[in-house]
Order: sequence, then C-alpha cells, then structure tokens
Amino acid sequence: MIEKTLKGKPAYWIWLAFLGMFMAIGAACYIRQYNIGLSLTGMSRDVSWGLYISQFTFLVGGAAGGVMLLLPYYIHNFKEFGRITILGEFMAIAAIIMCLMFIMADLGQPMRALNVLLYPSPQSILFYDAIVLNAYLYINILCGWVILTAERKQVKPPKWIYFFIYLSIPLAISIHTVTAMLYCGLGGRHFWLTAIIAPRFLASAFAAGPALIIIACLILKRVAGFDAGRKAMNKLVTIIIYAAILNMFFVGLELFVGYYSNIPGHKHAFEYLFFGLEHNGHVYNNLVPFMWGFVVLGFGAIAVLLTPAARKNDLVLGLGCGALFLAFWLDKGIGFVLAGFVPTPMYDVVEYIPTANEIGITIGIWATGLFVVTVLYKIAIGVEHEVEKC
Repeated sequence: MIEKTLKGKPAYWIWLAFLGMFMAIGAACYIRQYNIGLSLTGMSRDVSWGLYISQFTFLVGGAAGGVMLLLPYYIHNFKEFGRITILGEFMAIAAIIMCLMFIMADLGQPMRALNVLLYPSPQSILFYDAIVLNAYLYINILCGWVILTAERKQVKPPKWIYFFIYLSIPLAISIHTVTAMLYCGLGGRHFWLTAIIAPRFLASAFAAGPALIIIACLILKRVAGFDAGRKAMNKLVTIIIYAAILNMFFVGLELFVGYYSNIPGHKHAFEYLFFGLEHNGHVYNNLVPFMWGFVVLGFGAIAVLLTPAARKNDLVLGLGCGALFLAFWLDKGIGFVLAGFVPTPMYDVVEYIPTANEIGITIGIWATGLFVVTVLYKIAIGVEHEVEKC
C-alpha cells in the first residue's frame, strides 16, 4: 500500500514540496537550537514551558479526539462512521508524532528523553505520560494498518485486532487525562491547581479533533473525490457542538471560582488573560487579543454550527469547524499554558514572547504533521478508490 504515496497529481507533489520547505526550515532552526541551547528560546527561569509545551498540550487533544469516531462505530454500531474511522486513526498518528517532536524540542538535548526509560520513576506523572503516548501511537499504527489491509482485501479484520481497538478507547482518554495531571499536580501554580482541567481538556479535545476531521473530509471531497457521507458529517457536528458547549461551560466555571471566591492566584491569571495585569505601574497584556479571539471565535463557531442551513453548505461548515479549531488552539495552545506562569509564586510578572527560532521549529513540526497525515490519507483514499472499482 505504501506505493500509493508515490503516485499523485501535480498538486499533491506541490503540496508535499511546500510542506517540505517548512520542514527544512524547522530542521535548520532545531540544529541551531541543538548547538547553542535553549537560550535561543524566549523561555526563562520564571517561564519554563513555552510554545513547545503549549503545542504539545493542544495536539494531545487532537489525537484523543479520534475516539469520537471509534466509540459510535465500534461500541454503538453507528455504521455511517465506517468510511472515516481510519481518518481518525491516521490523524491520531500524526498528532502523536507531533507531540513527541515538541517534547524533544523542549528537552533541548534529545538524549534526555532516554532518562524516562533508563531511570523510570513511577511516582512521576511524566513517566505515565510517556507510556500512554507511545502506547496510543503504536496501537493506532497497528489498528489502522490491519484494518486498511483487510478493507483492501475485502475481508473482515482479524478478531484479535478488536482487542487493540477497544484498548485504544481508554488510552485516548488517558493521554489527555495524564497530560492534565501534569498541570494540576503542580501545587505552586494556582491557575492549574484545579480538578476540572482533565474534563476541560477532554471536552475541548472532543470538539477540536472531530472539527479537524470534518475539515479533512471536506478537503478530501474536493481534491480526492472522497465523500464521507452527509449523515456521518451531521453526527460529527452534533458531537462537536455538545463538546464545545461543555468546554465553554467549564471555562465559565473556572471564571466563577476565581472571581466570586476572589482567589488571588486564580483571579490574577484570568485578569492577565482577558484584561491585562497591572504590576509596578505597568500593564502586562500580551495574551489579551488571543483570549478574546478565543471567545469570539468559539461562540461564533458554535452559533454557526447550530444553524441547520450551515450543515448543508460545505463552505460554511468548513469555516465554522475551522473557527472552532482555531478558537481552542488559542485557548489551550496559547493561553492555558502561558497564563499558569503569571504571576510567579513570588507575585512577580514575567511575560513570555517566543523567538523566531522557536516559531521556526514550531512551524516545521506542524508541517511534519501535515506531511505525515497527507501521506497516510493518500494511502487510505487510494485503498478506498481501489475497493470501489472492484
């Protein structure tokens, strides 16, 4: 099946070359960081997690979101998802690869990652995060390839593979739950010290992940003649709406706790996010535009997706899903991680601004993820068309 990646229209090769250009830029920036060190980044003693970890946090949700296809199809026998479950599994593979790449970039020296294996610490949440991330990656590769091979041969998948399919469902939930525990287990950071982080992460994942799959289906319908089916798309939109509303509700609960209870650590972080935080006569407000963008895009996207006419128009549906995906990226991929460092435990304010080198590496990793998912989707759609001709 790999040979299908070597055949394609000129637009396919132009797209891969375009992504390859940014991958090369990212690789060059990473080599520079590898040789000089993390001093090239905007991170510091006070802000130890920056753009790399914020993207990792968001992309874990993108990987976990694929479970919203597996649950209806394998547990509730919703057969309309049969054509797109493989897209969710391949999307998860690309997302986890990007997650691992962002972790490597954040470590500075990639050999440090071996310390998790050479010196395992069961009392460390990071130890369990490494286990579930890698397990979820390998299970999705196994399940995706076995199921696609069976589809190509037009036979039922072997019975043993269903054990791994069912195992991937709790693993999908666990990868984001364990990631949430990395934050809410830090007692010195008041903004993250809340039990609702895990439910909030899962709600955003179950909205952003399917939204990205819908966008992928609309693109594939236009460029590859792949039709996911209107009933499947409508069901995905319903899942997205419920999950998105739940996520916004959870954010509102955190705002209530911070302001009504007047808890300084929680309240100051939200002030910094939405209004700017005054300290020593200066107002720090770097993240304010991003967070209001999250609010406007989030509620606007939900309103669009709730409109029945929008579901029938591919362009409006794609724009609505794109706006929702961008909104949750602004919230979880930018605001959530960075706001946890403001103010510091000593009630000082240190803002973080990513450097050009960080941005170059980040773009390179995103381009790598898009490259991987493009190649995997090329295989999946090629098999689909091959089966249709039989």
